[in-house]
Amino acid sequence: MPAPDNNKGLGYITNALAAPVSPVEAALRPLSFADFTGQPKTVERLQVMVGAAKRRGEALNHILLSGPPGLGKTTLSFILGHEMGRNVRVTSGPVIEKASDLAGLLTSLEEGDLLFIDEIHRISKTVEEYLYSAMEDFRLDIMIDQGPNARSVRLSIPRFTLIGATTRAGLLTAPLRSRFTLQTRLDYYDIPTLVGIVQRSCALLKVELDAGGAKEIATRSRGTPRIANNLINFCRDYAQERAKGKITQSVAAAALELLEIDAAGLDEMDKRVLRVMAENYKGGPVGLGTIAVAVGEETETLEEVHEPFLIQEGYLQRTPQGRLLTAKGYAAIGLKSAAGDQGSLL
Repeated sequence: MPAPDNNKGLGYITNALAAPVSPVEAALRPLSFADFTGQPKTVERLQVMVGAAKRRGEALNHILLSGPPGLGKTTLSFILGHEMGRNVRVTSGPVIEKASDLAGLLTSLEEGDLLFIDEIHRISKTVEEYLYSAMEDFRLDIMIDQGPNARSVRLSIPRFTLIGATTRAGLLTAPLRSRFTLQTRLDYYDIPTLVGIVQRSCALLKVELDAGGAKEIATRSRGTPRIANNLINFCRDYAQERAKGKITQSVAAAALELLEIDAAGLDEMDKRVLRVMAENYKGGPVGLGTIAVAVGEETETLEEVHEPFLIQEGYLQRTPQGRLLTAKGYAAIGLKSAAGDQGSLL
């Protein structure tokens, strides 16, 4: 990871032209559009913006990246910095608690730099209002003192690019969302694309891998490159300890079964959710909070990590009355939906 700066721990600045210090991160994180695999529509949109900005000699316009975790939002921000030849400052919404925190971040930027705010939907409303003038007019009006001594101080800030990333775009306020020139969503990756990512990562990590092993890891990665890279690391360890170092289809399958990740990518918590819905609530509808209590997990974790994949793959259905277990969800845990259950109708 790049070295942190001393700005109250609000973030760190990295030179996007230089490779990160960590060998693993340097190996697995693409640093240019040419190395980035997947998300073709988003990449093309970003390439158009980068090309036009460089031709005009201007900073990039503000960009909002949304989608589930692990699909490449942070990576794309580093790629944008690399392609523009600018530094990238990385922080997150919950860390920016006060207007003075935001002012410290923005005034430390140089002309054309990128400010990447992860989980921007969690930024406080007070700070968000200061962002409006910063994004549009590149200035901040900060109130100093209170009561009769209160006064406003205007700070000019360099022309910068805000890259916002969110896993829950619906929680962004309309005024903030409308200030992003480009709003683009990253979707889950298909199996062939993930196979290519797995092969690239293994080649850079010097891990011996065959086609069957690559497909086995890709199939169980839930359409997410971050998960694929995590599984590669465990499969590498397993192969070195029990299979002479080579990841084949059978070795990858054995390693991932040890992690309780099945052939469809469902992990132990996914199956616990499905089983609780089937056995305790007859397939639903049931509220997410009730499910969270029953499985012993936080509601936010289920909603942001587990539920998107289960819904997209057809194991669950979200309705106004609550979550419903589908026939595919029953099948995933080896059960049949009883005649008349909601799940049998889906």
